[in-house]
Amino acid sequence: MRRTRVTRALFALCLGCFVMIIYYFNSSLKPAPESQADRSSGQKSRRSPLQTLYEGDQVESAVQAIHQGRRELLEEACRAYTRKRRVLIPEDLKHIIVDDQHGLLYCYVPKVACTNWKRVLMVLTGASGAQKDPLAIPANEAHVAGNLRTLSEYSTSQINQRLRSYLKFIFVREPFERLVSAYRNKFTRSYNTAFHKRYGTKIVRRHRLDPEPEALEKGNDVSFEEFVYYLVDPATQREEPFNEHWERVHSLCHPCLIHYDVVGKYETLEQDSRYVLQVAGVEDQISFPASSKSTRTTGDMAAQFFHNISPFYQKRLYNLYRMDFLLFNYSMPTYLKFR
Repeated sequence: MRRTRVTRALFALCLGCFVMIIYYFNSSLKPAPESQADRSSGQKSRRSPLQTLYEGDQVESAVQAIHQGRRELLEEACRAYTRKRRVLIPEDLKHIIVDDQHGLLYCYVPKVACTNWKRVLMVLTGASGAQKDPLAIPANEAHVAGNLRTLSEYSTSQINQRLRSYLKFIFVREPFERLVSAYRNKFTRSYNTAFHKRYGTKIVRRHRLDPEPEALEKGNDVSFEEFVYYLVDPATQREEPFNEHWERVHSLCHPCLIHYDVVGKYETLEQDSRYVLQVAGVEDQISFPASSKSTRTTGDMAAQFFHNISPFYQKRLYNLYRMDFLLFNYSMPTYLKFR
């Protein structure tokens, strides 16, 4: 009887050791899990841009320090000025473009080089076909819905996975320079008849005394003052959301709900764009297009447009865009008269 028990115990011990050995070899031979970006691109060993950003030494430390500082300032501002947090909904994600091949999420902001960034992403995602030169892609084609996928098109689980594992970046601009740029482009260019009809006629009707019949019909001579009156009028936002060209960045991209890894600035566009492409590991494949500086809206130009705006309306407009100034560390313009 005792010998039988000993035999059974030895057998159980040997069996246990054998199972542990099999488990050990299976574990050691199992491949490490791949990131979504690796699976999408087919490169098993390539690090994702997110890993490169936080673990790598791919760019000079001074540039990394600048971007770390911007992230920290944004987080501090969100804590200081945002009281309530809410759950993201698909509507919040319509401006976030997805590049599954390279693990990138880009929130585009009109009037902040978004045409060129869309062109770059069309090349990177293959949406441009055989075309590899971003500037060869017509500007209107870059804005065609469906050429690039947005995060709102994915399922909840796919959205969460991409928000966790993809590099999220955004480009911002001094709010009033962006606003003046939007006005110049949409209301002073003769070819923008759709904007004149859609918004110009409404602005003239609501904010001009004794408008001429032609102005009411065409809406093609809206002044900057009238545009400001339209923006600060409470009835405007009660009617409908702002157009994306003058909507606040915090309302387009929700930087206090989405943790952006890179906050690029229009003022340092070339350096910051190069940084994103380096982190993405594609700087040898594509370069960000150089923009024309001859027609760029500057701070001095914005000051001229604000010269005839009364301090009362300047203050109301600043309060409207105040969160963009605070979140992205822009100082109140010195040309404002209500200071």
